[in-house]
Amino acid sequence: MQSLNTTLLIIGGGPGGYVTAIRAGQLGISTILVEGQSLGGTCLNIGCIPSKALIHVAEQFHQTRHHNQHSALGISVSAPTLDITKSVEWKDGIVDRLTTGVAALLKKNKVQVINGWAKVIDGKTVDVGDTRIQCEHLVLATGSTSVNLPILPIGGPIISSTEALAPTSVPKRLVVVGGGYIGLELGIAYRKLGADVSVVEAQDRILPAYDAELTQPVHDALKQLGVKLYLKHSVLGFDGTLQVRDPEGETLNLETDQVLVAVGRKPNTQGWNLEALNLDMNGSAIKIDSRCQTSMRNVYAIGDLSGEPMLAHRAMAQGEMVAELISGKTREFNPTAIAAVCFTDPELVVVGKTPDEAKAAGLDCIVSSFPFAANGRAMTLESKSGFVRVVARRDNHVIVGWQAVGVGVSELSTAFAQSLEMGARLEDIGGTIHAHPTLGEAVQEAALRALGHALHM
Repeated sequence: MQSLNTTLLIIGGGPGGYVTAIRAGQLGISTILVEGQSLGGTCLNIGCIPSKALIHVAEQFHQTRHHNQHSALGISVSAPTLDITKSVEWKDGIVDRLTTGVAALLKKNKVQVINGWAKVIDGKTVDVGDTRIQCEHLVLATGSTSVNLPILPIGGPIISSTEALAPTSVPKRLVVVGGGYIGLELGIAYRKLGADVSVVEAQDRILPAYDAELTQPVHDALKQLGVKLYLKHSVLGFDGTLQVRDPEGETLNLETDQVLVAVGRKPNTQGWNLEALNLDMNGSAIKIDSRCQTSMRNVYAIGDLSGEPMLAHRAMAQGEMVAELISGKTREFNPTAIAAVCFTDPELVVVGKTPDEAKAAGLDCIVSSFPFAANGRAMTLESKSGFVRVVARRDNHVIVGWQAVGVGVSELSTAFAQSLEMGARLEDIGGTIHAHPTLGEAVQEAALRALGHALHM
């Protein structure tokens, strides 16, 4: 058996693992990264990036079809056709560019990448095939996997998000099981690509993790697109049709060509002998402290493996911090807020506390919204639905949360997160001159409205 020695060993080359490795390399730490599939992990290969690419294709096709029928802009085109094989090739090209870029960055920073499946022996020893690696520090960054439903095993017409992101054709009918962000992002995309889409959700509304006021514009848009919603319905099984139970206990048979199972994700703890470490767990995730340290000295867990929120940008921030800790710096993972973005149509952003969460925390808050219907830039983008909402303490006006729903609001997440990290007050945002005409003016107007003097409503 071949043996290798290194200061730092990272299992998993997703956003958490590869960022840890790049930063460690920059800091001169001898680093080995082990990845069994492709660099970039779920996010780059079968998650965030390809889904946004498919969403873009769907939106462009949808807009072109819209101009073919009745465009208020005076544009007319003949009926468009879609070559989904070409669309998937374009998406794969983006993925390839990004994963190649990650490989180049790792090489540039002298990180040794080993392609293979890790098997943990103990906190300082990992086997990959017939290579034994000894390390001083071990970072576990194995990510998460889709939650499967035993009654709907993946295969044939039953697909997960992985298959949904690499279609060979667009099904005539698609039923999405799960009304969370993954199910809705893909469901909306498939509807725009021409499929008849239905969504089955056990809760009484879509996007149950977000508040009703925020999700209402998405609900309205789904209706307008012709997506059928089966709320408070539970899945019973599949035998050519999908059987679901309605709120009254009756069984419905939904005719469909494909069923997309999107009921969430769980930490990827199986298949690499994690049991050998006997770490303290937090539910199905590995328990960590504010430095991402596990219950075993010099063993760290980052990203989805360490539980919610399962977001690539959280994993990256944790990874960067862990590399600095190993180099001897003093760091702690203590963000004021981590933005959660939902790429539905319209988009949705939540940063910090919602009005309900502020109330639950015992904070007396001012809550104020500004509608995009009163924003000039939104009008020029043919987008009038949605709003920006701010939550601020009544006593000192310190902002504790931002939420927004509307076209393109994902890009406002930066301003929201920065204002929270910097401890901004309503006066700071209200007093900052925002460029006109931009969607960002709604951020300033929400703050001004909270102070009692919005200008444009």
